[in-house]
Amino acid sequence: MSIQYRVAFGKNDEAVDGADDAAVVVSIAAADAGLAPTVAFMQGKLKNTGPTGPLLQALRDGSAAAAITRLASRP
Repeated sequence: MSIQYRVAFGKNDEAVDGADDAAVVVSIAAADAGLAPTVAFMQGKLKNTGPTGPLLQALRDGSAAAAITRLASRP
């Protein structure tokens, strides 16, 4: 299952990684991207649409943290 990650820097300003037809879309504000993704998810700051299973797997294997960190550190 594919996951699309979105890091929002402001209204109509977000960095996106992943296919537009992804089964899971993960969103987080840039201000919260410094948190560990698992902590952000438990605090309700990292949100997802679609099934939660693939997101939990991505949190477990570290791919969610890598994608969010990469998007949040845009030039």
